[in-house]
Amino acid sequence: MPARVARLQDLERIDVAGVHLRPVRRTLGISAFGANAYSGEIGEHVVEPHDEADGGHEELYVVVSGAARFVVDGEAIDAPAGTLVFVHEPSSRREATATAHGTVVMAFGGSPGAAGPVSAWEWIFAAASHAQAGEWEAAYATAARALDDHPDDGNTHYNLACFAARAGRPEDALEHLRRAIVGDARTAEWATDDADLDPIRDDPRFAAALRSSATT
Repeated sequence: MPARVARLQDLERIDVAGVHLRPVRRTLGISAFGANAYSGEIGEHVVEPHDEADGGHEELYVVVSGAARFVVDGEAIDAPAGTLVFVHEPSSRREATATAHGTVVMAFGGSPGAAGPVSAWEWIFAAASHAQAGEWEAAYATAARALDDHPDDGNTHYNLACFAARAGRPEDALEHLRRAIVGDARTAEWATDDADLDPIRDDPRFAAALRSSATT
């Protein structure tokens, strides 16, 4: 089976350390990050008082249902369902108590930096709303942030070529197109009929860039 599936309410309830643990990671065999759930009724802890100083982990808590009141380093945070609470400092003292019946809190943890930098596609997706609004300079500036961590990503350079062409920056567009094809030869196929690149299509360097895909 390509996916492992579990329902929170069907997970074993383990009463330990003053909370009701629902073992997500062990049940699903997750190895990339820590993940567990905690359930509780009004007044019960859904996150036991603790810090992560020994393990050095960052933790993200997601209130799936009900509501909880977090206290992080003495600061209270009211968290209805849908709230995300990220405790980035491992030494911070944290706990949470259910303030509604049927409260479930998911906890995700891992070592700082273990997940690597933000993926290039996240910056490209973030630029989409600017592109849809015709805000080409803003789209370009947003997507270009991906290059800080992914300087040779072909898909990023292709999108930057499109945004630059639309923004009236032909030199930048052609350079990004060239680098896109070097990074990912498939982009030459995308460019053949992409209207976003029409402003630079008649430039001889456009055809040269596409021809170069045969040798990359």
